[in-house]
Amino acid sequence: MVALLKKKFSTEDIKILDHKIVYNGFFRMEKYRYQHKQYQGGWSPVVEREIFERGNAVGVLLYDPERDCFVLIEQCRPGALKDKVSPWLLEIVAGMVEAGEQAQDVAYREAMEEAGCEIYQLTEMVGYWVSPGGSSEYVNLFLGLVDSSNLVAYAGLEDEHEDIKVLAISRDQVLQLLANGGISNAMALIALQWFFLNEQQLDLADN
Repeated sequence: MVALLKKKFSTEDIKILDHKIVYNGFFRMEKYRYQHKQYQGGWSPVVEREIFERGNAVGVLLYDPERDCFVLIEQCRPGALKDKVSPWLLEIVAGMVEAGEQAQDVAYREAMEEAGCEIYQLTEMVGYWVSPGGSSEYVNLFLGLVDSSNLVAYAGLEDEHEDIKVLAISRDQVLQLLANGGISNAMALIALQWFFLNEQQLDLADN
């Protein structure tokens, strides 16, 4: 069995030389000048990088254990305008962490706003850096158990220009979508793969 690698460096092995905001609009861009310790000894040359400050986000995979289906959403995404098939992506519910909120608060809030679903059991899944080479965004993923029997067809907040289609998709359909590339965004892929890898250890009793 391969032993887990012990990290050689920590946050104490970085020297921030300069930091400034270079753009502040709907999103923010910041520029850093820094040095870091190197594997073979000494310090790196000064590194300059622009970082997209996206903030922290939460994704929640909605699952109905009684009907063995997942509640996914579909909406148009500007970052996918160059997609060869369509910029309307099949996703899990997600949202940004606002000031004063905990990650769990976001999961409950976004489930109602984006899918009209009330979560009755919430389980923490995994967290990950989205694209640490150029963005500060960190995502916490959760599994939310829901009752999909009275699912709304459409959801979203008008003042956030959300036009969301809500879908209850069976286990077999989800597995087929994963196999044929029908789900093409990282958050949904990671959440679904985590679910199928860990399902046997989860408490999925329908409360």
